[in-house]
Amino acid sequence: MTKRLLAMIAAAVIPVGVLVVGAGAGEAAQPDAAQPDAAQPDAAQTDAVRTDAVRTGPVRTDKGLVAGKAVGESVVYDGIPYAAPPVGALRWKAPQAARAWSGVRASALGNVCPQQPNPEAPKGSDAEDCLYLNVTTPAKPSVKPRAVVVWIPGGGFFSGAGSSYEASKFAARGDVVVVTVNYRLGIFGFFGYPGLPGSGTFGLQDQQAALRWVQRNAGAFGGDPRNVTVAGESAGGMSVCAQLTSPTATGLFSKAIMQSGSCAFNWADNSQYPGQEADSPWVPVSRVQANGKDWAASKKSELGCKPGQSMLQCLRSVQAGALVDDMLQFTQIGYGGSAVAPYSPAKAMKAGLFHRVPMISGNNHDEADGWMPAFGEIKDYPKLVADMVGTTKAAQVLQHYPLSRYASPTAAWSAVTTDRIWSCTQVATDQQAAGRVPVYAYEFADKHSPIEGPGQGAAHATELPYLFRLGGYDVPLSATQQTLSNQMIDYWTTFARTGNPNGPNRPHWSPTGARSISGLSLAPTDQSGIGPVNLSAEHQCDFWAGLGS
Repeated sequence: MTKRLLAMIAAAVIPVGVLVVGAGAGEAAQPDAAQPDAAQPDAAQTDAVRTDAVRTGPVRTDKGLVAGKAVGESVVYDGIPYAAPPVGALRWKAPQAARAWSGVRASALGNVCPQQPNPEAPKGSDAEDCLYLNVTTPAKPSVKPRAVVVWIPGGGFFSGAGSSYEASKFAARGDVVVVTVNYRLGIFGFFGYPGLPGSGTFGLQDQQAALRWVQRNAGAFGGDPRNVTVAGESAGGMSVCAQLTSPTATGLFSKAIMQSGSCAFNWADNSQYPGQEADSPWVPVSRVQANGKDWAASKKSELGCKPGQSMLQCLRSVQAGALVDDMLQFTQIGYGGSAVAPYSPAKAMKAGLFHRVPMISGNNHDEADGWMPAFGEIKDYPKLVADMVGTTKAAQVLQHYPLSRYASPTAAWSAVTTDRIWSCTQVATDQQAAGRVPVYAYEFADKHSPIEGPGQGAAHATELPYLFRLGGYDVPLSATQQTLSNQMIDYWTTFARTGNPNGPNRPHWSPTGARSISGLSLAPTDQSGIGPVNLSAEHQCDFWAGLGS
């Protein structure tokens, strides 16, 4: 395996929890009484040219012709603009319609959205002209429209790109159309300022613009706009939750997949790195706006604002490259200020205010392993526990996670933080949804994933190369791991087609109940194999719910 592929996996592991959180506080908005429904899209929305078979030549979208290229048993159409470049006066505004073009647009990857250097963008990016998506469709013709999977990438809301997820195998094996998207990140996607409409939600608005593009254009690629699954991992999974609870996403999808990112996700003090403060991906819009105001005031002398300019006018005139260094200042979704996010996704899910669609929801067995290097050699495990939950509750945690049960203090601490931050927040979301819609819970449990780090098991993001070629690279899967990869793709794509992941030649996957969350453990046959698991018990979620940490 190349060092670059390993580095890309490391980038996927970047947690939303390492974000630099803005100061300030605000009152939580209450969920609206109105229930968003998963209505089917209006037929008028699907106005692109339709076809009963996948085209290998140019495809006509609603804005112009695009060329494809053969990749394996699929055809890939890269770099299709779904919205106008959000530059100049369009910075920090809702996405606008893309302009039409003449001729045939070649298949070439679009710009990565602005972000600091990382393995997915080694030189970083300051290209605000980045609202592109990529379509992958099986090369084999189909007499019926195919289900569509829209993939929202993760990366902590400050990094990532749709082009990192090469979906040729996923599309061909699963007989689905796959759309991977870019959306504005960090200061460009989640900035807020007093009086700025859409504060804290521009990235979410981009995602919805991409979903609306799918409604208009899926048919041109052999896809069915009435059978769309929105899916994502980490910050992408949290984005899926935000769309599940967004009234303005009504009718844009009929199924959802959340991988390692849930509505109830939040992090505790010192839980992912020393000095971390407890927080959530969702915060009141007043806090995002106050953060933006404080940030702008601190930068005023550097910005070179002209006399008579408002602060927003000045900020929109600043070159993108001058803002990239402050990406991490704005990585939380602001709720309560717009129809896109009128209330906290966590509170909305708990109150039942979400689109009624079937879900796949899950985590990896050892999510927190990827964060353990931040703690170095752990010499005082009890102190770490006390720093996270407080001295009063620490004794209870140590009783449930005694050091004697684990191979090392690091393994014990990873179990504590995996359960508290990842597994049990996902279980909570599953419990809230399962009484209303089918929820298929899972846990990826390959202890020897080929992209694991030293001493790590099924850590955060290690399931991704079982579904996609990351950055176009193949990982060296063993025979049993390849079988697991095929089965996972079969589960995911059967769910996308039918709303039920079950099919021939793989173990049955039952939807979970609303009380004790039972799911499917996904591991190669030379380990534990695929089989049922009680996720609530496996991760001591009743204990954590009672502890109230």
